[in-house]
Amino acid sequence: MISEKMKELVKNSSTIRAMFEEGKRLSAIYGEENVFDYSLGNPNVEPPETIRKAISDILQEESPNYVHGYMNNSGYEDVREEIAKYINKKNGVNLNFGNIIMTCGAAGGLNIILKTILNPEDEVITFAPFFGEYANYVKNFDGKLVIVESEEKTFQPNIDALEKGITSKTKAIIINSPNNPTGVVYTEESIKRMAETLEKKQKEYGTRIFLISDEPYKEIAYDGVKVPFILNYYKNSFIGYSYSKSLSLPGERIGYIAVNPEVDDFKDVVSSLNVANRILGFVNAPSLFQRVIAKTLGAEVDVNIYKKNRDLLYNHLISLGFECVKPEGAFYLFPKALIENDKKFVEIGKKYNLLMVPGTSFGRPGYVRLSYCISYEKIVKSLDSFTKLAKECNEIINKNQ
Repeated sequence: MISEKMKELVKNSSTIRAMFEEGKRLSAIYGEENVFDYSLGNPNVEPPETIRKAISDILQEESPNYVHGYMNNSGYEDVREEIAKYINKKNGVNLNFGNIIMTCGAAGGLNIILKTILNPEDEVITFAPFFGEYANYVKNFDGKLVIVESEEKTFQPNIDALEKGITSKTKAIIINSPNNPTGVVYTEESIKRMAETLEKKQKEYGTRIFLISDEPYKEIAYDGVKVPFILNYYKNSFIGYSYSKSLSLPGERIGYIAVNPEVDDFKDVVSSLNVANRILGFVNAPSLFQRVIAKTLGAEVDVNIYKKNRDLLYNHLISLGFECVKPEGAFYLFPKALIENDKKFVEIGKKYNLLMVPGTSFGRPGYVRLSYCISYEKIVKSLDSFTKLAKECNEIINKNQ
């Protein structure tokens, strides 16, 4: 008999599981090449060639015990120092290895941050739409996720709603920019206003409120858009970073936390993150890929591949009458469904071999998420299916008028 908490988590994961099974079913009937799976954020762009070379060089040149053995739970000090130097150069800050904790991706990083700061019933705020796993991460540590709406037209953070949502129990805010599922990049103005609001509320309640920036898509930004560096705007802040998307390495589970040097109780916080890494079962980030990252800092996938996909799909949807904010980063579109019920819209899409995720899964009903990190050729082939989907939905609308 599984625990009551796990029963709830299993139930809530059913949408993703069902989509995966549906993809297998449709592929068996129509062939994988004729099924257009926009449901998963699994990068299709090849990792940079420097990754392959770094792996080979490390395995040939370094001692197996050194490459594959245990190290400090925070990761290799020399790797963390190299990452800190790289961050400093890009963002004009002054970090060192003590500010960096190597993690099992951004997800592992978020979990050890929450383990460090949350007491039971503490509240964590996030903006809808949001990555659905945040609710599970917060529940892991008996916290409460509080959802506030983003701005309706732009999906920028609604700072007035944030201010109203903060209480004496608020312990943290989780933001995600570039955003999953919208592709929106939070502006510097939004970040500044958010920081001012958090400072004001800390003083009002006499509490600490942490800002956690989940940044697996930071390097995937288009058209010269700059992603603000959170540590420059608010002292009680963390960055959870992952190389899953910037280097197309999601299965390697490698990332880091960057801790603001000015965070309150810095030594206690870092010590706790270190211990949390161990007791949650991560122990340490993957040893080989810590060393790979140190050798390949600055390497990135070709984001123009994703930009080309974005432009093709976005322009086609707009031509069909969809409403959609044009993504500035990540590899997701979040258009408004052509009928009010997003789940029904997704079901209709399956008739045309289109697999989408309803906006309800991200806390914003009435929309759908499309992950365009698939081949350009597959997107081209799918356009006719979107046209047919739009035609059927328009017929439903006209019939009901």
